[in-house]
Amino acid sequence: MSSHSNYNPTNPVEKWFDERLPLIRFSKEHLMDFPTPKNINYWWTMGAVLAIVLVVQIVTGIILAMHYVPNIEMAFDSVEHIRRNVNYGRIIQGTHAVGASMFFFAVYIHMFRGLYYGSYKAPREILWILGVIIFLLMMATSFLGYTLPWGQMSYWGATVITNVFSAIPLVGTPILEFLRGGFVVDNPTLNRFFSLHYLLPFIIAAVVALHIWALHVPGNGNPTGVEVKSNADTIPFHPYYTMKDLFVIVVFFIPFAWFVFFAPDILGHADNYIRANPFVTPAHIVPEWYLLPFYAMLRAVDFDVLFINAKLGGVIVMFGSILILMVLPWLDKSKTRSGNYRPMFKPFFWLFVLNFLMLMYLGAQVAEGIYVILSKVGTAYYFGYFLIVLPILARIETPKPLPNSISESILDKHEAKAAKKIQIGGEGNE
Repeated sequence: MSSHSNYNPTNPVEKWFDERLPLIRFSKEHLMDFPTPKNINYWWTMGAVLAIVLVVQIVTGIILAMHYVPNIEMAFDSVEHIRRNVNYGRIIQGTHAVGASMFFFAVYIHMFRGLYYGSYKAPREILWILGVIIFLLMMATSFLGYTLPWGQMSYWGATVITNVFSAIPLVGTPILEFLRGGFVVDNPTLNRFFSLHYLLPFIIAAVVALHIWALHVPGNGNPTGVEVKSNADTIPFHPYYTMKDLFVIVVFFIPFAWFVFFAPDILGHADNYIRANPFVTPAHIVPEWYLLPFYAMLRAVDFDVLFINAKLGGVIVMFGSILILMVLPWLDKSKTRSGNYRPMFKPFFWLFVLNFLMLMYLGAQVAEGIYVILSKVGTAYYFGYFLIVLPILARIETPKPLPNSISESILDKHEAKAAKKIQIGGEGNE
């Protein structure tokens, strides 16, 4: 999608600057005047929220790194020092910790919106793949950050998750020893995790820039899934969508602030406020809530298949649950993008959402009895949705008729509302 700007610098200094480094022109063309579908709803605002939260995480992370000590003897105390003695340290540390949860909350809404409205379909495959890469990097960054306080859950979480890599044939042990910096989780492990946790957010920011670039090539999708056909289908991004985004950002930061000021520890595990002890294993080792669905899938595979043992099978399933998202554009061959026009697709999609929430719950439970059975069922449906349901629906589903244009869909909606008002008014007169 091309963008047009009527930017014309009149000030001599502005004109001189524009001829040498056209930053203002770039922002006008690609941010302010960028033509955007006029029917985009509030589900599209999570991208702006995520950009703001990423900046918050990077800024608070840099400040925390100034006071944190990546040493197993001092890490736990350095976090307590930040919380108790550093000016505004409690707020900064709380913002960073709560920010991780809020980041994932927003990204899950963003991804489920993309799944429902077919944002992964051509010509937006690269845009979607970059989004999945960002999600993978977020998962790695959050796991590394979870280990830094060096509490009980930090230590044992690092032990369990790094041990997962040992199941990979041939290269598993070298990867494990590289991550740990030795044979066990110790001081070299904490140093490596701190270095990687500091580095990865900047890599995420770089991939986000590519993600935005990839978005601006075909342009935004929209709830109808119909491509822009004329200027009548679009409006400038500013002020229409900047105001919409700003409103959602303010609303989003209200619960964010509540957690930071009134309950900064409620989203963390109680055992992580106990100093790490290699000789005392917690009763139940769990990751943060946003990684629980994938942890449930890892534990659901407790049986051998041919030459693949249970441990390797769990690793394949856990990583496969993310990697399958990358090939989603080629699994779902339905030519109708939006779930609004796919009657058979809707129940399967909402069942997928409920299934994901169920896996999140199961990941926090002890791996025994009915929880294991339900985890197996949930994992089967997770993969079945992508590998069986979507390919079959693309062949047998009869979508609803699409509007000829975005403008037509908006006019039809307004006409339907007007007709309903007239009908209600007529019934009232009777």
